[in-house]
Amino acid sequence: MQLESFYSVLMTENVGHLSKFYQEVFGFELSFETDWYVSLKTPGEEHYFQLALLQPGHPTIPEGFSRPAQGVILNFEVEDATAEYARLVENSKMAPLLALKDEGFGQRHFIVQDPDGNLIDVIENIPPSEEFVAAYDVE
Repeated sequence: MQLESFYSVLMTENVGHLSKFYQEVFGFELSFETDWYVSLKTPGEEHYFQLALLQPGHPTIPEGFSRPAQGVILNFEVEDATAEYARLVENSKMAPLLALKDEGFGQRHFIVQDPDGNLIDVIENIPPSEEFVAAYDVE
């Protein structure tokens, strides 16, 4: 298989509201918009990321699977998690569900949530502790 693109689609009753959140807070731009589906992408022509939002109940969803997302964690890898913590938590007053911390497995991160309750894990990759170095040697 030759993969050309990959992105997540979150089912939400609040397509417009959630779209505005990801645009305002994380800098996504609209690439397609209807009242039942929104496709978002980060700026950039060659290197960009996508996220889509879909209203439950749309006929393209198989019967029995049309419900809002639950148990979702969106990982946003960033250059400086400390700066993002200041921007999102300290300056914008988003409530941290997990405060900024360093993990031995090689992450400095914190977790907040979007208006639908989906978790957003903001991650900076840092050197892992000795205990976890070998885990990165998988081939």
